Amino acid sequence: MSDTHKVRFEPVGIEIEAAEDETVLDAAFRQGVTLMHGCKEGQCSACKSFLLDGDIQMRRYSTFALADYESDEGYVLLCRSHAYSDVEIELVNYDEDMIRSGLPVLDVTARVAALDDLTHDISLLRLTLPEQSGFRFHPGQYVDIGVPGTDEHRSFSMANTSAADGQLEFIIKRYPGGRFSGLLEDGLTVGDRLDLKGPFGTFTLRAGSDRRLVFVGGGAGMAPILALLRQMADSGTDREAVYYYGARTERDLFHLEELAAIADRLPGFRFVPCLSESWPEGWPGAAGDGETGLVTTALAAREQDLADCDVYLCGPPPMIDAALPLLESLGAPEEQVFFDKFTITAAAED
Repeated sequence: MSDTHKVRFEPVGIEIEAAEDETVLDAAFRQGVTLMHGCKEGQCSACKSFLLDGDIQMRRYSTFALADYESDEGYVLLCRSHAYSDVEIELVNYDEDMIRSGLPVLDVTARVAALDDLTHDISLLRLTLPEQSGFRFHPGQYVDIGVPGTDEHRSFSMANTSAADGQLEFIIKRYPGGRFSGLLEDGLTVGDRLDLKGPFGTFTLRAGSDRRLVFVGGGAGMAPILALLRQMADSGTDREAVYYYGARTERDLFHLEELAAIADRLPGFRFVPCLSESWPEGWPGAAGDGETGLVTTALAAREQDLADCDVYLCGPPPMIDAALPLLESLGAPEEQVFFDKFTITAAAED
């Protein structure tokens, strides 16, 4: 048994206990405190905070996430930090309502209930949770799914809004040779067991905001955005919203009927598919409100001022990296931009 220490987070005044053999971020998860985080592997800087007092030691991390000079000044990555005394930490990025509405992270074993093709390279995976698992999540969050036969995992966002019916729904892109996604094509069958850990993530609607919503995503990045749109449709919100969705060709589009049904339920919502490589005759008329080119190009063409908007981005790193400076140029305040950046483990993996 390792020693346990108190960790106090300012300026919110929340205190937890952390064992020396767990990271501060994992200790917070265990106690239902949802801190800002992303990759959980020292690569993205989402959990960067400032050490006010105490002894913290960090495991290996990327200097892209935390530069040497920042470390020298006292900044730490909570996903790499282990407390070796009572510590006091100042949170740099935080949402107090989100922190206090956190759900405890659980380990559960689910069974494959359905596995269907949405496009030529995107699958719908539906899992059934065990009865009385106690697993809950907020729309927009994700879980880590263990790769069968290994100690590795992959992270996927839920596309549904809750686990009340005992189901979890995922939209997953298949990569040739992918350690997990390759199993969706040949390997997983209905009834197979998968180990899950979660929920994680802060890609959730901010309940206290009534600002216009701008969603930007591509590919399997539709999953958490679809969860948020379903949540909005269920609640009957009157917030204005637009969803710019990037795809290569018409055959890469899916869930068009459901998105049209959501637009019928939410008069203030528009779906804008953006095709970057080829488009059918008559496009964008075939989609009603489509664009040609990259999704960021469509965003720049259609949005002039994002100062009074909440912007949600979900997709691969190149899309996010291209969108962030664009959003800044369009006036979107940093604290009103939320993103879920997919990380690809390796070129041949998911």
